[in-house]
Amino acid sequence: MSAPGSSSGSTPGAAGGDRAARIDALIEREQERFRQSHPRAAAAWEEGQQHFLYGAPSHWMRRWAGGFPVYVAEAQGARIVDIDGRDYVDFCLGDTGGMCGHAPEPVTRAAVRQLQRGATTMLPTLDSLWVGAELARRFGLPYWTLTTSATDANRGAIRIARMITGRDKVLVFSGCYHGGVEEAHVEIREGRVGLRNMIHPNGVDHEAVSRVVEFNDIAALEAALAEGDIACVLTEPLMTNFGMIPVAEGFHAALRAATRRAGTLLVIDETHTISCGPGGYTALHGLEPDILVAGKAIAGGVPAGIFGVSAAVAERMWAQVPRTNPKHRQSAHLGIGGTLAGNALTVATMRAVLEEVLTPDAFGRMTACAGRLAEGAEAVIAEHALPWHVTRIGARAEIMFSPAPPTCGADVIAGRDPGLETLLHAFYMNEGVLVTPFHTMFLCCPATTEADVDRHTAVFRRFVALLRQEGLA
Repeated sequence: MSAPGSSSGSTPGAAGGDRAARIDALIEREQERFRQSHPRAAAAWEEGQQHFLYGAPSHWMRRWAGGFPVYVAEAQGARIVDIDGRDYVDFCLGDTGGMCGHAPEPVTRAAVRQLQRGATTMLPTLDSLWVGAELARRFGLPYWTLTTSATDANRGAIRIARMITGRDKVLVFSGCYHGGVEEAHVEIREGRVGLRNMIHPNGVDHEAVSRVVEFNDIAALEAALAEGDIACVLTEPLMTNFGMIPVAEGFHAALRAATRRAGTLLVIDETHTISCGPGGYTALHGLEPDILVAGKAIAGGVPAGIFGVSAAVAERMWAQVPRTNPKHRQSAHLGIGGTLAGNALTVATMRAVLEEVLTPDAFGRMTACAGRLAEGAEAVIAEHALPWHVTRIGARAEIMFSPAPPTCGADVIAGRDPGLETLLHAFYMNEGVLVTPFHTMFLCCPATTEADVDRHTAVFRRFVALLRQEGLA
């Protein structure tokens, strides 16, 4: 997504310069409306500049299109109330970290109980036995490790792949996102490999650690694997972080076959696509990863990540680093993890999520709401004959300003309209709807209602009316 106020990018419809100027003017108008209706948040944002490097506890928090973020007073279910007393229906849900909904009662109850017993000791609890068995049941891989984030889980998966293959490179798909993993900070743009959208160079030689091809391109994938230096392919089951890119028919079968022929491990990152169901896209479609990663939602908003490995990968790991060493004190040979990984608080909340929150019934409700949201948006698009589309999978949906779903990152780059995205995000914030601020992706949680979805449809309809009034749609 472009910085707030910028309309650089493709300019379909009206003449490019005039259209861009009119979109910029509308963004400024929406941002001024936001400033006028959020005086306490504006003051808090100014104060934050004095103490935080980028104005807030995380630099991600500055990326909202209003010019500054709302400051949250409380969040419950699918709703947020800010310090200015304004109410929002939340389809961002912490960019999936809040997929369980805000403050789900089972998670709150488990967290309070465990805090009273001790949050972290670097020792296991009995809850961990239940969690390990449930992860194996849901995702189909037998052996698991807990981390503090999906980024850490991806780093661990990459390190394991390098250890047991003796290879150095990681193959990723152009425009991917796998957290703060250097190997995945790449994309193909204008035929050249560089850093993905808006990531600043930091001296890492990505050509030495990464290889990047377009998603769904089996020929390019096989050519890259043929060089014999790729330790693992790291991928989402379908891309969600660059704009949702559906997977082509037969791609996963070809990917799995190609990686096995090349002796390359397949790492599936389900951090977003866990919204497809209790076992994520992997269980729903019978994928067979060597390593599976997830995070964000898995502990109900308490920082957590997980990775599971196949029996074959485990045996190869144990050949290098034995599970037990009775003669000597154990030491951290793997170079991954941390003292807070698998802490008692995280494990307790993870059990609550898996046992009581992200149940099959909950996913049924979430998926139904996402379907209703997609149908409502599609109806508005069809009514006005707009060259846009909606993609939905499981509890997740996205509106994209192009006529057909992209097949790869190059399609997203060619079809993206950053100014229009920024305008939509700013307008939505003023109308009490929050969506993922990086692109127009929606997520439904167990607490999302049909009324919440219909509120979005009404706001989307008003947004389209604004564009038509201004001659932009």
